[in-house]
Amino acid sequence: MMIVFKTVITGIGATLVMDLWSWCQKHVLKVPPLNYALVGRWILSLPGGTFYHHTIASSPRMPGELFAGCVFHYLTGILFAFIPLLLNGPVWLSEPSFSAGLLAGLLTLFAPFIILQPAFGFGIAASRTPHPWRARLLSLFTHMAYGFGLYVAALAIAG
Repeated sequence: MMIVFKTVITGIGATLVMDLWSWCQKHVLKVPPLNYALVGRWILSLPGGTFYHHTIASSPRMPGELFAGCVFHYLTGILFAFIPLLLNGPVWLSEPSFSAGLLAGLLTLFAPFIILQPAFGFGIAASRTPHPWRARLLSLFTHMAYGFGLYVAALAIAG
């Protein structure tokens, strides 16, 4: 039970680091991060049978979409925090490794590239966006920030 609790805390911490990166990306680099209201719009449209959108931005807004998107973002961050545990076993929580954290961050790229971006109408790995390689690079940096956050959070609770 303690492993699950520590992993949940690690996931929350890593997601906070990812959000800090997104804030810096927006305010320092002047590059807009993912709008979590769009994630919420997608989540809230699933019960109605809509998985794919022509473009999520042109889909009608839904009440509570920002809240739903933020909750989904943190739940996903918690779920993905189990990846380094699967890679390294329980030793990850007592002796976290930088490489396992970054590898886990890299592995989480499959979610936006294969699920979220196509479902939003952006194509596989943002192939239908105006600047696919820019979008891919920004996703990579964001998910590497998450992987770094996994390492930092695991280090903090191991200490």
